[in-house]
Amino acid sequence: MTTLPIPLQDLRKRIYLKAKAEPDWRFWGLYVHVCKMETLREAYRMAKANNGAPGIDGLRFEAIEKGGLDEFLEGIRAELVAETYWPQRNRQREIPKGNGKTRTLGIPTIRDRVVQGALKLILEPIFEADFQEGSYGYRPKRTPHQAVQQVATAIVSCKTRVIDVDLASYFDTIRHDILLRKVAERVNDDKVMHLLKLVLKAGGKRGVPQGGVISPILSNIYLNEVDKMLEKAKDVTREGKYTHLEYARFADDAVVLVDSHPKWDWLYNGAIQRLKEELAKLDVKLNIEKTKYLDLAKGDNFGFLGFDFRRVKTHRGVWGVRYAPKMAARTKLLHNVKDVFQRFRSQPVGRVVELINPILRGWVAYYKVGHSSITFGFVKDWVEKKVRRHLMQARGRQGFGWIRWSRQWLYDELRLFNGYRVASRC
Repeated sequence: MTTLPIPLQDLRKRIYLKAKAEPDWRFWGLYVHVCKMETLREAYRMAKANNGAPGIDGLRFEAIEKGGLDEFLEGIRAELVAETYWPQRNRQREIPKGNGKTRTLGIPTIRDRVVQGALKLILEPIFEADFQEGSYGYRPKRTPHQAVQQVATAIVSCKTRVIDVDLASYFDTIRHDILLRKVAERVNDDKVMHLLKLVLKAGGKRGVPQGGVISPILSNIYLNEVDKMLEKAKDVTREGKYTHLEYARFADDAVVLVDSHPKWDWLYNGAIQRLKEELAKLDVKLNIEKTKYLDLAKGDNFGFLGFDFRRVKTHRGVWGVRYAPKMAARTKLLHNVKDVFQRFRSQPVGRVVELINPILRGWVAYYKVGHSSITFGFVKDWVEKKVRRHLMQARGRQGFGWIRWSRQWLYDELRLFNGYRVASRC
């Protein structure tokens, strides 16, 4: 794993410790650190590691490095220092969202990604000190698996009344004036605030672009007061080591879980009311059709981060939790793999395997927790049959070639992905 240059690491650590020790401190003198070549170079490294499509100018990393990386970064630095930097428009790209809907990505140019990355490197440690325990999205050393585990543990602890939160077009509706005001509560640097405003306005009059380097941290800043409200509700109703409310949020995907005992009806109803009030302050609306109020003890189930959660009896006769990939997630995977087989039907099977292995590996790596083994078994069997059918069709024959090719041959010789192993379970 590549680490940040030591001086930048030290700076970020000092900023974080200061922010943690003094919650009301407003940081000044930050812009000079944004403009440092060291910061810009690290921002470029991160942008290149994420790769991604080119922005509206069509410029790619290969072309930048061919023309001279140092000159490219020096040019950005000169514009920042002279305060003549002006971001270009984001390139709009539609990606499938499911149910025939699409999500619009706003893709900045590499030049603008570097500036956003530099800004993020300096601002991130300030706001990391303010973010709450239940917030997991796009934060250092935090993963979707941790959020999933948090929810699973809450269900096992009898928090079975659920508020399955769905925010209506969250990223597109963030108000710039409210967001800038929240950032200014911690940042007393006019140049940084002006640069941030330029970045926001490049994406339109409202919202933060999904695809922007700095968008995730900005989206977390915007909802931090909602997280604080939930943390307070959790703490004030605590009885010793036992809590009666839990929540987990990953960007705009959130779930609140409340104790099933009738004595906590007021907490469940109060959480719903307070959640609506805090979101109203931000001019963020709940998606009425998709936000659900559930009771797992009555057989309800819900989805969170691609997993389907439900309360079940364990083999020991006690109530537990079962969470596995949602059917929609499995269907999307099979569709993507099937598309490769169709587009490369005339290619040797080895080439097809090279293309589908990364798809399978990434999907399994994400869903390797919980109770995914049955789904994994189905996927493995389905992929094996598709490979066998491809082999038979190449010979102009029907069937699956059960005798001709053994399962061991598919995995040992053909190198078909075979890492279907569930790593852990709540």
